[in-house]
Amino acid sequence: MATPETAGKALQAASENEIKKVYVFGHAPGCTSVDALLQDDGHAFPSDVKISPQEVAVILFSSGTTGLPKGVMHTHRNIVGDLLQMNNNIHVFRDLLSYGRPGVDGFLGFLPFFHVFGMILILLGGLKYRKKVVCMRKFDFEGFLASIEKYKIRFLPVVPPIVDMLAKHPLVDKYDLSCVEVIMSGAAPLGKDMKQKLESRLKTCKLVQGYGATEGVWSMPPRDVRTFRTGSAGVLVASTECKVLDPQSGKELGPNQDGELCFRGCQIFKGYLNNPEATAAAIDEEGWFHSGDMGHYDEDQNIYVIDRIKEFIKYKGFQVAPAELEGLLLSHPAVADAAVVGCPDEDAGELPMAFIVLKPGQTATETEIANFLAAKAAPIKRLRGGVEIVEEIPKTASGKILRRVLREELRKRALRVKKAKL
Repeated sequence: MATPETAGKALQAASENEIKKVYVFGHAPGCTSVDALLQDDGHAFPSDVKISPQEVAVILFSSGTTGLPKGVMHTHRNIVGDLLQMNNNIHVFRDLLSYGRPGVDGFLGFLPFFHVFGMILILLGGLKYRKKVVCMRKFDFEGFLASIEKYKIRFLPVVPPIVDMLAKHPLVDKYDLSCVEVIMSGAAPLGKDMKQKLESRLKTCKLVQGYGATEGVWSMPPRDVRTFRTGSAGVLVASTECKVLDPQSGKELGPNQDGELCFRGCQIFKGYLNNPEATAAAIDEEGWFHSGDMGHYDEDQNIYVIDRIKEFIKYKGFQVAPAELEGLLLSHPAVADAAVVGCPDEDAGELPMAFIVLKPGQTATETEIANFLAAKAAPIKRLRGGVEIVEEIPKTASGKILRRVLREELRKRALRVKKAKL
């Protein structure tokens, strides 16, 4: 399946993998229009094809935040499990979608369908619930707002940068978004104060969070979204187990103790494409997926995610979570976006350093921003590595910060300084 813009690459990939047809939304040389599928009476795709639940249905690619993206293989069983878990876990899908008011339900398709969030929740969720999926050819914020108003979208899955824009951008006031009842954020942790900011602006909606990865979806908002606990990523989805391990000793920890989050369930991916070593490192012999995320659960099965273990800044033996500092920085009235990484230091190991994007028309000095965070965070979390104002934060298509790109830039700078001294 392709668009006219991607048809060339799709045709090349198809020829290299013995795929007979490429369908295109619109028209492109060498491709068959999707309109042909709508005109078919069903004979072109026989329904008696035997497919094993263990066969690979789709290969998604991980975000590549800590290295090269990996091909993540999901079976038909994984996909069906995801959809059933989604249905069981929260009433919002039944209340807002299955029995929604006429003309006031459906999905807005602006998240990438090649990412698990967009594919499972929007694309396949729309098919399962027989609801329209309004697709944006390319995301732009004003078009996004206009589509919500026009199609009266009630349930809105988003990523944190969109939450931030909905809470702060002046364009929001131009559009009637009173139709929105639930906004669900995923793909990356969300700052605690963002919920209050968004809900105070969009008074008809409730902001909740879910948690997952390309390898599977682990938690979603509770059945009654009114009971959602601020700061959590929801509760475990059905038929899923969670345990927390100490990253150093491997010892299993109890409720409210931070460690590596591990999950087991029918949605766990089959493995990484052509990468048995990475598969063995991620899924142990008992079927537990080791997420690489630091967090904990409480007595009521609410999941709390702090940050990627590999992303933690190691300052004088202390672990500093970049996502926490980024959330605080985003509460500054002049800050549009922020990323925090560890700056190498001979004495401390790493020093927290922030890259900041300012809002259009706003001004703030590096010292002002550093002092702002110092007033809100513990002494070990101060920006001793400095603050740098930049035009853009490097991110993946799903909105995750590419901290490795920023760290590599710092490494190159340090190398240039070292050479200059020589």
